Amino acid sequence: MALLDENRWHDLLFTDGAWRAGSGETVDVVEPATGGVLGRLALATPDDVAAAAESAAAAQRDWAAKPHFERAAVLRRAAALWAEHAEEISWWNVREVGAIPGMAAFAVHTAEQECWEAASLPGRPYGELIPSGEPRLSMTRRTPVGVVGVIAPFNVPIILAIRSVAPALALGNAVLLKPDPRTAVTGGLVLARVFQEAGLPDGLLQVLPGGRDVGEAVVTDPRVPVISFTGSTGAGRRVGELAGSHLKRAHLELGGNSALVVLSDADVDTAVNLAAWGSWFHQGQICMTTGRHLVHESLYDDFVERLADKAGHLPVGDPAPDQVALGPVIDAGQRDKIHDLVTSSVGGDVRLAAGGEFDQLFYRPTVLAGVTASTPAFAEEIFGPVAPVARFGTLDEAVGLAGSSDYGLSLGIVTRDAMRGVELADRIPTGIVHINDQTVNDEANAPFGGVGASGTGSRFGGAQANIEAFTETRWITVRSQAATYPF
Repeated sequence: MALLDENRWHDLLFTDGAWRAGSGETVDVVEPATGGVLGRLALATPDDVAAAAESAAAAQRDWAAKPHFERAAVLRRAAALWAEHAEEISWWNVREVGAIPGMAAFAVHTAEQECWEAASLPGRPYGELIPSGEPRLSMTRRTPVGVVGVIAPFNVPIILAIRSVAPALALGNAVLLKPDPRTAVTGGLVLARVFQEAGLPDGLLQVLPGGRDVGEAVVTDPRVPVISFTGSTGAGRRVGELAGSHLKRAHLELGGNSALVVLSDADVDTAVNLAAWGSWFHQGQICMTTGRHLVHESLYDDFVERLADKAGHLPVGDPAPDQVALGPVIDAGQRDKIHDLVTSSVGGDVRLAAGGEFDQLFYRPTVLAGVTASTPAFAEEIFGPVAPVARFGTLDEAVGLAGSSDYGLSLGIVTRDAMRGVELADRIPTGIVHINDQTVNDEANAPFGGVGASGTGSRFGGAQANIEAFTETRWITVRSQAATYPF
């Protein structure tokens, strides 16, 4: 039986139960590869957010009071459902997001793993005994925050929603999930259906696709004390400001402009293979995408030539019927931003070694040679399939170039001497480091997050990070006899 019945899938968003979308305008779900309409859904409004928050807060109390093994069982059933319906969900991911099949399958597998990991959270110790100077039992206890607001972007909607939704639910919270309206099926409806089928009680996961006004309503609603936001640094700054003014915790996973440093002892073919994947996987629409290639001057010309040759041979097209390496970018606005950065960067010593062309939403993998720290495509996050390549002569120069960005998400270093890579990484501040690998990696049990303009640190992945993100710490003392005081 299909998880999403194509004749009625959008109706689930109109109910008064867990899958509320609300009373806003009806919009098309558009396939970026073809421009075809996959379906229609109603966007939420700020009034719908208020109603969803009220019912979520009411449902959360009973959910938090359930035995830990009951909450864990729901997460385990959800994990099994991701695996059972992987083919169907991957199809939606290919069509709605423009992901190639391998990327779509990876997203579904990661969602399954996120639920398995989250299923372990309810049974973990949730406090500790602490010493006291008084004759009493003194302890801390982790308690659910209540309602968590999750705001997820378009680029990898399944992973970037489930990594907050699953642990937040497992730890006894309710969730308001606001997916990007361009990817509200795989970023919202699919999660709703999975958890509905897994037995999650009504009201605990409410999907609210919408724009900026809906996102701001989620952030400012007084019944939502914690916000988990993934998106651009500009939008994240606004979320952080709003959350701060309302005295809320905001976990921000933002943009990136990650560097791949190729040292003088690296094998060029190995480095090129890593570089191509790091910059062009999923059309470069990943926060961890390799946005800057720093190559030692002794390897530079060879590296650029081989990377450009690889770019020229990669197939680009519709990932649904064709075997392609790159699919479409999400929409014309994103395509034009990519192209503007490429064209504004070419000139002087900067040349277009490959790509720089597009057909509709299909942007060719692109290589820019001769870039410097001031080149627009080097200094800014591109979020497209572009590989800017700069040269360095000394390790100090490499550190300076790598650290020249405000972002600090991921870092890759290619070298035959792994410990030399570790020593170099210690000089470059990022939240993630991969020695002899490119910058795009993700595992459900690993902490994830960046520093600087890339966000507020590791707030996703791993039990401890999730517990800290979605619970409060409460101090509790118990005396056998009531205390007495002098007045």
